[in-house]
Amino acid sequence: MDHSLIELQVHSGIATLTLNRPDKRNAMSDAMRTEFIDALESVTADKAIRALVLTGAGKAFCAGGDIAGMQKRMNAPAGEVGFNGWHRQQRVHHTQSLLHTCPKPVIAAVNGAASGLGADTALACDFIIASEWASFTWSYILRGIVPDGGGMYFLPRRVGLSMAKQLIFTGRKVPVDEALALGIVDRKTASETLLADAQAWAMELSRASPTALALTKTILNQSYELRAHDVFAQGSQAQGICYTSSEHRAAVEAFLSPASKQEA
Repeated sequence: MDHSLIELQVHSGIATLTLNRPDKRNAMSDAMRTEFIDALESVTADKAIRALVLTGAGKAFCAGGDIAGMQKRMNAPAGEVGFNGWHRQQRVHHTQSLLHTCPKPVIAAVNGAASGLGADTALACDFIIASEWASFTWSYILRGIVPDGGGMYFLPRRVGLSMAKQLIFTGRKVPVDEALALGIVDRKTASETLLADAQAWAMELSRASPTALALTKTILNQSYELRAHDVFAQGSQAQGICYTSSEHRAAVEAFLSPASKQEA
């Protein structure tokens, strides 16, 4: 391998992870997914990292699954196709889960086309900021398959069930302005400033207590599936943890300090 398929840089507590296969429009190969998983696990475990920005090298964000990998699966012996597909799905779902459950803010900086698994990967992040060159397509049905990267879960939560069905059933391209209007994209910015704007937003989102943020995100991610009683119960447990955190103690002491009272 001449170069890393995933590039990870950290500056001022903000990690920037770049899908680095521009000659293939950052299509996700098995080797690339392995590096992606390693990078995501590293970001999750590193307490010095407060937020993550995900983007693509070159003109595309991610073209989806690797066609060469699809051909390899089709050419496998008939008796192995099912299990090979199941095993691959476990890897796909593990990757998307790492993005979705990362205990830090995760922003997709979509610099170009996000297709199939690429569109689902953007949705697995907490927020999406996109350039004027961005577009989205859930093109799975055009390949005779279903959205396997979380699109059937994430997309209805952003655009509603009926619109999600329309986009998935047709596999049509969604330009960035329409994506913004539908709620697929949270912010649009110029391509020249996309990465800087995403990193600045990540900094803004991650200034407060990492403990409180991680616990809040974990509960919010489940809130559509939980009853109000369950959300209150989980919130009570999370608050108990927050009460013991060094961030809470420092924040209360700062609020009660004489200097703070004078400013008020």
